[in-house]
Amino acid sequence: MAHFLKQGRLTVLAAAASAVALLYAPHASALGLMEAYQAALKNDPTYRSAFYAGEAGKENRALGRSNLLPNISGSYNASQNRTTVTYGSGKPGALDYISRSSTIQLRQSVFNLDAWARYKQGAAQADYARAQFESQQQEVVVRVVNAYVDVLYKQDLLELAQVERDVYSEQRKVNDRLFEKGEGTRTDMLETQARLDAAEAGVLEMQDALNTSRTTLAAIIGGEVGTLDRIMPDFRARPADTVSFEAWKKIALERNPDIQTLTYGVDIAHQEVNKSRAGHAPRVDFVGTYGKVSSDSIQTVGQDQTVRSIGVQVNIPLYSGGAVNASSRQSVANEEKAKADLQVQTDKILTELRKDYDSLLSSAARIDALMKSVASAELLIKATEQSVKGGVRINLDVLNAKQQLYTSKRDLAQARYNYLVNTLRMRACVGTLSGDDVREIAPYFR
Repeated sequence: MAHFLKQGRLTVLAAAASAVALLYAPHASALGLMEAYQAALKNDPTYRSAFYAGEAGKENRALGRSNLLPNISGSYNASQNRTTVTYGSGKPGALDYISRSSTIQLRQSVFNLDAWARYKQGAAQADYARAQFESQQQEVVVRVVNAYVDVLYKQDLLELAQVERDVYSEQRKVNDRLFEKGEGTRTDMLETQARLDAAEAGVLEMQDALNTSRTTLAAIIGGEVGTLDRIMPDFRARPADTVSFEAWKKIALERNPDIQTLTYGVDIAHQEVNKSRAGHAPRVDFVGTYGKVSSDSIQTVGQDQTVRSIGVQVNIPLYSGGAVNASSRQSVANEEKAKADLQVQTDKILTELRKDYDSLLSSAARIDALMKSVASAELLIKATEQSVKGGVRINLDVLNAKQQLYTSKRDLAQARYNYLVNTLRMRACVGTLSGDDVREIAPYFR
């Protein structure tokens, strides 16, 4: 019996250990970068708003084209009539009858500058909406990655703040022991206590910052964040791209969706000028009508008529109170504004591209240098721990070495995060960023 009880306890312990191992297994329930991106595509309200705006913008092409296509309309009228007729001094007579009329009319523009301008403007508006959505597709990639690595960076800052707090806590213990032996001063104790209190406040501040970053990411992905994958400890930047800045600039000018959006905005404004100026131009329409009339007046009671007509209608505007001229001047001013906005956006994008390009050129060397700094800090901790065992150093020295290690790790992590984000931002500047880029860098996080 004792054997079976013992065996049962071992089984329970093994099951419990397995459960704990599953619960705390590294990255068992971690949120990967690719998973965060896919969740954002489904749940991010900013992206969904951009998606439906793009769907609505597509219809501008059909709306513009409709101005050039035939317009067919139909009408029907039926009324009960009572007519009283009096002849001289005779007795009035009443006539009741029902009149009906039905008409189908086809109108096709033959010469209409306003309709042509609306057609061209509708095409530009559809392209504008498409380019705007492409920009949002790239923007959601940058936002997700930015928010993801910001959470990881805030975790690094929190760990560093906790190490600093532990350093001052240990320093306070050392000061207390020295004071008890008469080798320390109360001033040293108070100074250390003040730094410890500040370090405690720093931990709380970093915890709040981490919570804020997690909330930001949660709003983008539409759910709880949980545990995130950490960047690989052996991650290195790829060698600097040999493509010149001028080559990147050329691609950006051709493919950047924000530049394309405002370029289409100039086209839209130009067609608005054409629409305004069309107010002075004649309009020629082909009109075909087919109608039936029954008892449309007292003289035709009981008569049915069929009317068929085909003809051309010309409308020549003569004067509209100066509205056409004023509208034209206003449209020209708006077109010039659109051109200026395009230049401002172009300059801004090229400035960002230059900054990201220069940053990437130095990223590989900076990351390598910080990796060496981390390795040196780890060696320093081992050497200090050996010195503590030999009685040469104290625990406070080990904590100081750990603080240096965490500082180097924080700087290394920040350099790696900046490298990845700058890489994506640079691709966004040239208009080539997509979900494939997220899939490319996702394996760097495990």
